[in-house]
Amino acid sequence: MPTQFDLLIRNATVIDGTGADRFKGDIGINGDRIAKIGDLAACSGKKEIDLDGQVAAPGFIDAHTHDDRMMLSSPEMTPKVSQGVTTIIGGNCGVSLAPMPRPIPDPVTPPLNLLDDEGGWFRFRSFGEYLDALRAEPSTTNRAMLVGHTTLRVATMDDLEKPATPAQIEQMRALVVEAMEAGAIGVSTGLFYEPAVAAPTEEVIEICRPLKAFNGLYCTHMRDEADGVMDSLEETFRIGREVGVPVVISHHKVIGAKNYGRSDETLEFIRQSMAKQPICLDCYPYTAGSTVLSTSRAETSARVIVTWSKSLPQYAGKDLDKIAEEMGVSQNEAVARLLPAGAIYFRMDEGDVQKILKFAPTMIGSDGLPHDASPHPRLWSTFPRVLGHYRRSLGLFSLETAVHKMTGLTAVNFGLTDRGVLKEGAYADLTLFNEETVNEVATYENPIAMARGINTVIVNGAVVWDEGKATGARPGRVLSRPAA
Repeated sequence: MPTQFDLLIRNATVIDGTGADRFKGDIGINGDRIAKIGDLAACSGKKEIDLDGQVAAPGFIDAHTHDDRMMLSSPEMTPKVSQGVTTIIGGNCGVSLAPMPRPIPDPVTPPLNLLDDEGGWFRFRSFGEYLDALRAEPSTTNRAMLVGHTTLRVATMDDLEKPATPAQIEQMRALVVEAMEAGAIGVSTGLFYEPAVAAPTEEVIEICRPLKAFNGLYCTHMRDEADGVMDSLEETFRIGREVGVPVVISHHKVIGAKNYGRSDETLEFIRQSMAKQPICLDCYPYTAGSTVLSTSRAETSARVIVTWSKSLPQYAGKDLDKIAEEMGVSQNEAVARLLPAGAIYFRMDEGDVQKILKFAPTMIGSDGLPHDASPHPRLWSTFPRVLGHYRRSLGLFSLETAVHKMTGLTAVNFGLTDRGVLKEGAYADLTLFNEETVNEVATYENPIAMARGINTVIVNGAVVWDEGKATGARPGRVLSRPAA
């Protein structure tokens, strides 16, 4: 055993990410790996951190992000590392920054404008070019990337209101092969969104056919999370069965007042289906979602907050009903004047959120939108909200379970080898925090605010966040799934 380490963490309460009980110990790190865990009192470190009993956990893995552009435009990734995130899964909801082998439409087709409403960042002709850019200009966090079905449709189709033709399906399938060969981990869909609504199940199946050969995943923002949620779950599972790959249900929820309580039904169906095929799911710990602004979504929400507006940017952060009142127009007319825009929609039940969070197989994903002028607070506070509000205040689960849901469980489901756990030989991605004070700070009214209680964040052995500040280190890597 070495007697000196590059980094030595002393007197830690170790929560290893597997769900096992905590234990006291020291952690020795050499290079990018954990070299030793145990009693290291006789050892020394070039750099030492004494936790005095505070928690050392694996770095949090954000199972659902839209950080595709932020990793390049703001590589310090402050909204993520400040809350303990060391790895992100990007390219979700059918929206990825690449490939775009032809000029992006002007204006940018929603929801692709969630990543860039000007279009300049959609400059990567292939997925390989995009991953090369991430490797050439590393961010603080690791990243594993999906290729988006909606992006593929925009890249190959002129009429998005129709199903793809066999020739267009073949074009998209070729782009999937290129992406997987370059290092993508799977395909995501956003069948809920207008550019993909016209895509029948069979189109998705045929485009995703190459995934099995690459051990890829199918991740989906399902077609319907409201009245038709059960049909959408069945469609999702059918796609996974026919392609022969695991499926991930993105940000599982049930929407609309008349569907409140239906999480009992959806979770039981998911539980039964998991016995027949590989299925995963994630959720965010809030009763409001956020996406592009539309009349139909606004009409079915108890409250709407505008997060950005290209035409009227001064209204970002304000409630839609107040905006309409100020304009002296109907809510629908206010929406028309604000477009293109984004919004936060309140249309979920707290009881359903808690049941889905507590469901043992549920991972944690923020679904944050980093380019909104007044974003949903989940961008900055998802993980501390789980640890503080849901774990400590409500007692929904133990700290060991909470950490497992945001580390080891996610690493296994996404095939991130030697990530998400604290064990000898694993990559040294760690989050050091105070379990008594860790908590959210961001709110709907003040959405850009760093969490409390996250002391130090380490990625691949390098300290990237320390005592409320970025260190300037950017050791993040592009991660892939193991070969089939």
